[in-house]
Amino acid sequence: MSGFDRELVSGSITRSVWKLAWPAVLLNLINGTHMFVDHVLVGWFVGYEGNAGIGIAWSVFMVVVALITSLFHGMSVLIARYTGKQDQDALSTVAYQTFLATVLILIFLVAPIGYALSPYILTLVHASPDVKANALPYIRVLFTCSSPLFLMFLMTFAMQACGHPKTPLLLAVLTTVLNVIFSGLLITGAGPFPKLGAMGAALATCFAPGASLLIALYLVYRRGMVLQPPKTLAVIPDLSVIRVIGRIGMPTGFQTLLLNLGGVLLYWYIGALKQGGAAQAAYALCYTQLFSVVTWTSWALRNAAGALMGQNIGAGRPQRGKKAVYTTALFGTGWAAVMGSLYWLFPRYLLGLFAQHHGPVLGFGLSLLRFLSFSGLFLSCSLALTGGLFGMGDTKKPMYIAFVSQIVVLLGLCEMHRLSGTLTAPAIWSSILISHMVRFVLTFAVFYRGKWDRVKVDLE
Repeated sequence: MSGFDRELVSGSITRSVWKLAWPAVLLNLINGTHMFVDHVLVGWFVGYEGNAGIGIAWSVFMVVVALITSLFHGMSVLIARYTGKQDQDALSTVAYQTFLATVLILIFLVAPIGYALSPYILTLVHASPDVKANALPYIRVLFTCSSPLFLMFLMTFAMQACGHPKTPLLLAVLTTVLNVIFSGLLITGAGPFPKLGAMGAALATCFAPGASLLIALYLVYRRGMVLQPPKTLAVIPDLSVIRVIGRIGMPTGFQTLLLNLGGVLLYWYIGALKQGGAAQAAYALCYTQLFSVVTWTSWALRNAAGALMGQNIGAGRPQRGKKAVYTTALFGTGWAAVMGSLYWLFPRYLLGLFAQHHGPVLGFGLSLLRFLSFSGLFLSCSLALTGGLFGMGDTKKPMYIAFVSQIVVLLGLCEMHRLSGTLTAPAIWSSILISHMVRFVLTFAVFYRGKWDRVKVDLE
């Protein structure tokens, strides 16, 4: 059985950060590869309407992801804390109860409600008929068949929080390889397989994690790591445990919900532009794919910062945890600067990967990448600091910050431009940059003054 890793709460801070961060960052980049490949294949074999369709559908689906993964965030805080205390029974109970609740939510809520509401949601975001034709089958497959995807998310969160980031990294490689193979066959209709376009991308996304999930469950079952099966395998969730997980995780879920809801509503403003479908496609390619190299890295660093902060608090070393979070933020900002340089210097080449060599999508994309070159600096740093707040158990303040930056600032600026008749693509892109700047300033101020010892996260 793998033991508790004491190097995460002692010794060199840079080493501690690097040890937990690099597998998490590589994991997220690998996980994001399949969506990148999907958009490349759809761009070449379906057209930009397909890119816009799966971009909108994925953005809508991420709202649901945010709600469910709020449980995962609460679970991660508790697991990290109990890992620091070396309480194996408690952390295993937390993981199993979260697993059980997730299965029930997916079967009885997400699948039926999501399937029924999908067409109405797509109409609300100004999806054109051609875009909607690609988005509707894609999003319905996600709502009804995504259990393997969500449960693999859960296992990844749990393993990272207890200090085993390399295992989910290896499983992510397997998932991504299968995902790329399935997408290549189902999107293009290679060999005997039907050409399903966007729907094929969704099927690959949902079923590729299945093998990795089975392996992860087996590793837990054979008791080969800190995370183990609980002493009692209940079939009904323990509401007393779920309440604690939810109390900690729901503010985080609402924060992510606000961020993704802002993204969905942003599609509404983008769709209202002249050539709105092309602008939506440019946003999907630039922000949700090219910029994801920054965002996925930043989300991974956020999780690493949260685990380090939580474990160091559990070990009685909160100040060391804070220093680890600042070091994580420096890592993220440096990476964002590198990627921002690429967005600024080689935008035509990057958009050409998706078969966008001319036309309105290229024009919108070139403009957006200029703004994103700077946005990443603020976003990556603020996400690392947010992870530190999560590790403290303070999940409410990031929720308020998300509301101010993503709803009040971002959508407020877009609405001001719409009412004044100045709503243009550059106006929307600049609003994104300003919202990221505001988010960084507020998050830094809150983390700097954070009081870790005032937040109760135990099950008792």
